[in-house]
Amino acid sequence: MVEKVKITLSDKEQELVGNTDWILTKYAIIQKVYTLFGELLVPMQQVIADEKTHLPEVINSNYPKISKGENYRGLPYVMLDYPRCFEKDNTLAIRTFFWWGNFFSINLQLSGKHKENAIPALLNNFQVLYEGGYAICISTDPWQHHFEEDNYVPLKNYTPDSFSEVLYGKDFLKIAKSIPVQHWNEVPLFVEQSFTELIKLLRS
Repeated sequence: MVEKVKITLSDKEQELVGNTDWILTKYAIIQKVYTLFGELLVPMQQVIADEKTHLPEVINSNYPKISKGENYRGLPYVMLDYPRCFEKDNTLAIRTFFWWGNFFSINLQLSGKHKENAIPALLNNFQVLYEGGYAICISTDPWQHHFEEDNYVPLKNYTPDSFSEVLYGKDFLKIAKSIPVQHWNEVPLFVEQSFTELIKLLRS
């Protein structure tokens, strides 16, 4: 007979398993993130409307999408994709991301023709991105969002020439910045300003 393994709970786990308040609070917070992202869509859409004649047509080809999950590196998340064009070889998207216990972030993701079209503006705006606290993705996986050193490197570590090498050398490009979740009240301004900066990089 196979001996059964006894499954036990730690003192902390025992306390939590009998407490409904924390899980209900978690649900409430996630709903507030949804609401926050929905409200942020209004100024985002206005920025795109103001810049419409200068932006790629694909930006208006899809509706915004807010989605959530329970397990990005073990923790819940919510993300807003707008604009969003995720084709096999041509990506153009701005993703606003909430990661429980960590940060809110916003990133511009480009590949294929959209990346090539944006490179001149990215190079011309290197100093703006540098001073704005952005980081560039060095990972080979475009779907990672953490800011550890194997994924994002601050642009303060680059020169215009080394930045150019990354732009031309990778199949995809992600430029991002983040703000800790503890700065919740600052998030709307952070997102609005960052979104405007990133959209202007797509102007033709």
